[in-house]
Amino acid sequence: MKRIVFTIALIFGIFQFAIGQENYSAKPSDAKFVTQDVERFWKAFDNIDSLGQDAFADYIENGTEGVKGFTKYRIENANALYKTVNERKKDYLKSRNVLDDLDTKKQEIIKIYEALEELYPDAVFPPIYYVVGRFNSGGTVSDAGIILGTEMLENLDGLPGLVAHELIHYQQNFKGKKTLLFQSLKEGSADFIGELISGTHINKVAFDYGEAHSEMLTREFVKKMKNKKFKDWLYQTSEKDDRPNDLGYWMGYKITKAYYDRQADKTKAIFEILNIKDPSQFTKKSGYLDEYWK
Repeated sequence: MKRIVFTIALIFGIFQFAIGQENYSAKPSDAKFVTQDVERFWKAFDNIDSLGQDAFADYIENGTEGVKGFTKYRIENANALYKTVNERKKDYLKSRNVLDDLDTKKQEIIKIYEALEELYPDAVFPPIYYVVGRFNSGGTVSDAGIILGTEMLENLDGLPGLVAHELIHYQQNFKGKKTLLFQSLKEGSADFIGELISGTHINKVAFDYGEAHSEMLTREFVKKMKNKKFKDWLYQTSEKDDRPNDLGYWMGYKITKAYYDRQADKTKAIFEILNIKDPSQFTKKSGYLDEYWK
């Protein structure tokens, strides 16, 4: 899945989305997997020679909410898509059949949804929109649902774990200043609960590095956690050392897990993790930074 995890998580970390949209399902079995935009793209692709520069006008103008959400900043417009397709036809063709195994992945994802429903009965399940873009984004999210750019996918192997992480973001109702601690808890708790319901950890590179450099990173994090700048911890690095992106996911995961492990009532713990009102108090109650927090 390459950078799709980080792309989506970055966008999700910046915006808060409303819960309870009309197209959300309250039952895992009713969750929507919207693929018609991909079908419409390939129909236009196959007729590009006869349609010319207008080939993708209908795809953009009459697309689902997924295409609409993917147009701004990514597809931009039908002309831009036409130009990219003309330049990269062979690259697009590599992903033409990437959704062939989707039915199998649907069953895996529905099981993940059911696992979340068991942990958190108030959960909602946004639709997943599959679209085709211009090779500049693996995906994004909006209040309409999760949107994936299928031209970026080599296969669907990482899809269930990715969806589990993003699904948790739709349940979160965090309060507090948007500090490094706030954002790390938001991302790390999505990794933690996502792993509980899917059995998959999607940020292995950051996690392995964090575990190997725990002492140094924890001391650094405590000094910076009240900052509103995320560089070297979330989404980008200054390249001052060999650290990977998104170590804030690892730190947030560790704090969340410590909190969860301390609670006798695990159902209540899940609710509290999804509804953090005071990131500092939550972190203190976890006990994870006690040795470093002065």
